[in-house]
Amino acid sequence: MAIMTYYVALPILEGEEGDLVPGEAVELQSEYAARSRAAALASKHAGAIAFSRSGDPSTGEFEPAVVLASHGSIPADLADMVGSAS
Repeated sequence: MAIMTYYVALPILEGEEGDLVPGEAVELQSEYAARSRAAALASKHAGAIAFSRSGDPSTGEFEPAVVLASHGSIPADLADMVGSAS
């Protein structure tokens, strides 16, 4: 069982009707890179979130996501799924 941690930045886009929707996630090499990319994405979009997930990709078993940073507007249901920002 090889545990790996993935770092992700996810932009939050404003949909056609003004609703907030997740954009395309970007996988990054480190926590710092994910936090930095989320900050940059938030300057161009409604918001962004950086998070990590650890688990075993061979079995598909992962721990719940851990929010590393959030910027701007984040949909409530997305915030509930990944927990509180640190």
